[in-house]
Parts: sequence; C-alpha cells; structure tokens
Amino acid sequence: MLAAFIASFLLIAVSELGDKTFFIAAILAMRHSRRLVFAGAVSALAAMTILSVLVGQVAALLPKTYIQYAEIALFLGFGLKLLYEASKMPVSSCDTEIIQEAKTAIEKAEFNLPKTQNAGAIIAEAFTLTFLSEWGDRTQIATIALATRYPVVGVTIGAILGHALCAALAVVCGRMLAGRISERKLTIAGGILFIMFGIMAAVEAA
Repeated sequence: MLAAFIASFLLIAVSELGDKTFFIAAILAMRHSRRLVFAGAVSALAAMTILSVLVGQVAALLPKTYIQYAEIALFLGFGLKLLYEASKMPVSSCDTEIIQEAKTAIEKAEFNLPKTQNAGAIIAEAFTLTFLSEWGDRTQIATIALATRYPVVGVTIGAILGHALCAALAVVCGRMLAGRISERKLTIAGGILFIMFGIMAAVEAA
C-alpha cells in the first residue's frame, strides 16, 4: 500500500503543478475566498480520483496480459510525449498559453454570473471548472492505470493528497509561483516519472 501511495502521490503532484487546473484555482483565489476555492477544487479532484479508481477496478477485470501491455503503452507513451513537448518549450518560466486557457475558461463561466456570489456559488464554480478541466487529463488516465495494479486505498489517498497539495499551493501562493514555475522542467520531470512507471510495468510483465 505504501508503494501505491508514493507512486500516485508523486505522479499527481509533479504532473498537476503548473497544469491548467492549477492556474484555474490560482486565478479564482485572486477573485474569491481562498478557502471556498480550495474546497471546490479539492472536492472536484477527489471526486475525479475516486471515479478514476473505480474505472481502474473495472478495467482490472480484463485479462491480465492486456492490462499489462496497456499500462506499458500508456506510461511510455505519455512519458515520451511529455519529453517531446518539453524539448519544444522555451527555457523561460511558465507557459503563458496554459494561463490564458485558464483565464478564458473562467471568463466564460463567469460571463452570466453576478459579480457578487455567495459561498455555494463560488464552491460550485471551482468544482465545475476543475472537474471539467481534469476530465480526460493524463493524470486521470494514469490514476486509472495505477488502480489496476496497486492497492485501491493507497492509490486513492496518494492521488487525493497530491491534488490537494497542488491546489493548496495554487490558492495560497499561485500569483507568486506563476512567474517562477518552470513548465519545461516540470514537464521533463513528469515525462521521466511516466517512463519509469512504464519500465517498471514492463519488468513486471516480463
């Protein structure tokens, strides 16, 4: 269970830091209560994690050989894709395109909303924007893959805490980190992690 916790925590924390969901939480925290934004974002990420783990458990019912090959392909594929993307990124800090995507998503969501929102509306906005942004993300697919081979409790707790750490950093010091996060370095680290998990899965399959 400890291995499952560490694997999911590291994979999520490295992959989500500086991601679109990170900047959505950071921008919302500049406009609304940090505690409410954090509550909405973490609730969405926890729900997504639980859903992904359940899907992983269903996928685990498939023949073991298929699961192993799928895991190897997913982890190595994501890892190589991330390293390729990192090679095309500037050495400078943060990816302004991701920040702009986050701003656009928030502006669309708040277009018809009143300027003054109650606590429930803020939590709902943070939950919805975070959930939709995370849907189909590589970390969701990685969580599904981890849940097919590691203990469910360890994967779930590790992933939720990894998400919570990134969300906390976003709402507390997102503005300060925005200009200092090196998207290229984080992408390289994420790519290496995915490749490591792919190699581990290949070794176990052999």
